[in-house]
Amino acid sequence: MPTPIAPDDIVLTHSEGADNDREPLVVLEPLAEFLDSNNFAPGSGLPNLEPVGDGHSNITYLLKRGDRTAVLRRPPRGPLPPTAHNVLREARLLSALEGTIARTPKVFASCSDHAVIGSDFYVMECVDGDVILDTVPEGLNTPEEHRRIGDELVDALVEVHSVDWEAAGLEGFGKPTGYLERQVSRFLGLWDHNKTREIAAVEQVGQWLRENLPESGPATIVHGDYRLGNTMYAHGAPARLVSIFDWEMATIGDPLADVGYLCTLWSDRADPDRGMFELGAVTRNEGFASRADLVSRYEEKSGRSMHNLNWYTALAIWKAVVFMEGNYKRASSGSSDDEFLKGFGDGVVQLAQRALDISEGASV
Repeated sequence: MPTPIAPDDIVLTHSEGADNDREPLVVLEPLAEFLDSNNFAPGSGLPNLEPVGDGHSNITYLLKRGDRTAVLRRPPRGPLPPTAHNVLREARLLSALEGTIARTPKVFASCSDHAVIGSDFYVMECVDGDVILDTVPEGLNTPEEHRRIGDELVDALVEVHSVDWEAAGLEGFGKPTGYLERQVSRFLGLWDHNKTREIAAVEQVGQWLRENLPESGPATIVHGDYRLGNTMYAHGAPARLVSIFDWEMATIGDPLADVGYLCTLWSDRADPDRGMFELGAVTRNEGFASRADLVSRYEEKSGRSMHNLNWYTALAIWKAVVFMEGNYKRASSGSSDDEFLKGFGDGVVQLAQRALDISEGASV
């Protein structure tokens, strides 16, 4: 469910926003001027904004103006970790992927001038389709289509990993070597920035990851948050994945990091209840592929060996712990109104223990 719009989230002018205790998320009059200057939704009038998605990370709005509809993305309110929530970097990647095999929305415009809405932001195409979260759309709710949903999810990821990122203009977007080592070092640093308390399991897993680094194959584009809920399917059968969203974590690196992450958020029918951190419970339904099936299909389609997958799944959960602690910090400090984030206190500890268990040999 989208996070409701608070009274101070969207204001008409910067002077109106200055009268509030918190910075606004969108300032309508300068945004309208920006849209006009970029030939988006020509004509007069203020845009209408509606929240999209759960709002737990970057802020996403459905933007309507005249007869045009788009999506606006901006960072959340601070305090924010260094280098996190870089929406302009996300917009650069999406622009580079336009015209490639990757299934992505088109970027209309991006803005680094904080005089417009108070932060970086970009505006992209609004893709029509269904995002599968807690339920499956009626037209896809059969065992056969459930299976096809998983097949499409894997095939779209293989396509992303097959893109020639240098030819797409992504030279310098990420360093093609040393990705895993940098991930561990970066998230240890983020933990120091995000943490609100000491959690021994986080430090232990970080050390284990550092001491057991796998050897990576050739670098590819890495989505960084690849899961069913960050994709969209066309309406009706047969199941067809039409777009991949939420690229804020994307870089150039080891593609198996995406596979490990996907496995941590894909629920098998016999899995124990993961509580508030089970984002893929819908895949427990009849017909959905198992994690093993997904891994096998990826291996077949990509030609990559699934070695050391437990290391990649431990990394994925550990990174989620670090991010969720940062979200909990924002919520507990009052910079976010998201009640879901305020419940992360005990949940982060439980997730850290899960990562530790995997590092010690437990299954996902």
